[in-house]
Amino acid sequence: MPQFILHHRHSAEECAAAFAAWNGFESPLRRRPAAATCLTGGHCVLWRVEADDDEAAAGLLPRFVAARTEVVEVRDVTVP
Repeated sequence: MPQFILHHRHSAEECAAAFAAWNGFESPLRRRPAAATCLTGGHCVLWRVEADDDEAAAGLLPRFVAARTEVVEVRDVTVP
């Protein structure tokens, strides 16, 4: 199955809204750890997900979050 990095960015003023957007939204990403820079001032969140395609990957996110997210297909490589 294809893998994607979901790279979400929001401004400091949108931080509370970005987290509140998850309320009532069903997703396997809820209540799981995600890499985030909000507590260090960067205001981005990253998830690594498996999905059929980039549209399905973005569909794992609430609309507010998805609209501010870059979906990047990735594959693992071994770094020499």
